[in-house]
Amino acid sequence: MTEEFLQFIWKHKLFDDKNLFSIGGDRIEVLKVGKQNKDAGPDFFDARIKINDVMWAGNVEVHIKSSYWYQHNHQQDSSYDNVILHVVYEADADVFIGETRKLPCLILKFDSCLLQNYNQLMHSTQWISCYGEINLVEKFFVRNWLDRMVLERLERKSADVKKMLKLNKNSWEETFYQIIARYFGMKVNADPFQQLAQVLPLKILARQKNSLLQLEALLFGQAGMLNDSVDDAYYKNLQQEYLFLADKYEMKPLPSHRWKWLRLRPGNFPTIRIAQLAALIHKSSSLFSKILDCVNYKDIQHLFEIQVSDYWKSHYQFGIESKSQCKQLGKMTINSIVINSVVPIVFCYGEINEDEEVKEKALKLLEEIPEEKNSIIDKWKECGVEVKSSWYSQALLQLKVNYCDEYRCLQCEFGNRIIRMKNYQEHGK
Repeated sequence: MTEEFLQFIWKHKLFDDKNLFSIGGDRIEVLKVGKQNKDAGPDFFDARIKINDVMWAGNVEVHIKSSYWYQHNHQQDSSYDNVILHVVYEADADVFIGETRKLPCLILKFDSCLLQNYNQLMHSTQWISCYGEINLVEKFFVRNWLDRMVLERLERKSADVKKMLKLNKNSWEETFYQIIARYFGMKVNADPFQQLAQVLPLKILARQKNSLLQLEALLFGQAGMLNDSVDDAYYKNLQQEYLFLADKYEMKPLPSHRWKWLRLRPGNFPTIRIAQLAALIHKSSSLFSKILDCVNYKDIQHLFEIQVSDYWKSHYQFGIESKSQCKQLGKMTINSIVINSVVPIVFCYGEINEDEEVKEKALKLLEEIPEEKNSIIDKWKECGVEVKSSWYSQALLQLKVNYCDEYRCLQCEFGNRIIRMKNYQEHGK
């Protein structure tokens, strides 16, 4: 038994509300359970309770045992002075507010299967608690809850964008450049790529954007990759260009040791990703504005269809020649960049400017992009959950990490539905 479970029972009015009496014998009628409070103070605000023939409006506090009122020192907190009803699983002590007012106490009675279902979820050792039962939830509720998860994920990412936007003095282009740079590094080199964008502002790159060589010199130089002695004409040209530009703009490079190379496919080497980023900047000015002008995902995808410079077609590292290949961004890489960088910043732009059409555009992009390929999504499919697009995969990633992994079944629509199932014990494993 947990206090959180009792709050769940009270919030959804899953208790027997017929012939309710306080432990003192007063008749109780619950007209409104109140609004749950997730912060400090009473558990439910603005409840409406009828005790005998008197209507009461105020707060409700929920405890496993009534004596917890004193264990939690509520008697010393004035925010509890307006509590009108104490809801408990076990009444083991009288509670007074002030010196004279005895707080009415109600023992919560409910179907035992609700607690059994809850305990079964909480003690599950499966991949997710409802692994074998999620297919019992009606598709209508699945879609609605995943809708909520997508918005929750985008709102969280939007909050991160807002922090970056503030640091960049409300420059959307600079912020977008830093976010894009981070996702060019994928997971392994995300942090150094973002740091590179921070030590090499877009405004400096914009001044040299007509020269791909100078863009590469700035990016590789600031990445700390031009400090060696390499017998390679291209490398020496980059060094020469960087020394001039670094002096001109008074820049200092990142330490080269921040870049990770181990267990990476050559196509994901930071050198190739930096060359691709340089090509993107060379191809597109005011990239975020162009993103906003795009009508659909194909338009955005076209913006990221870039080719590296000739040198990098036949190299993965400086001074080491390899078989010539185009080394453009692959479809899955473009999908990942759009999902994790374009969609959140477009959504944030719509949120800040109160433009619902732009926010809907961000959501539509997720519906146009195929689902992500990873072990988590594979497991959801094993559960029988339909995954049609990245809209679904993003929602399911949010659900797994922020609810399933934390055993937040009481806050999850799926968990709610399963706890209330009369036949759950027959299906549960």
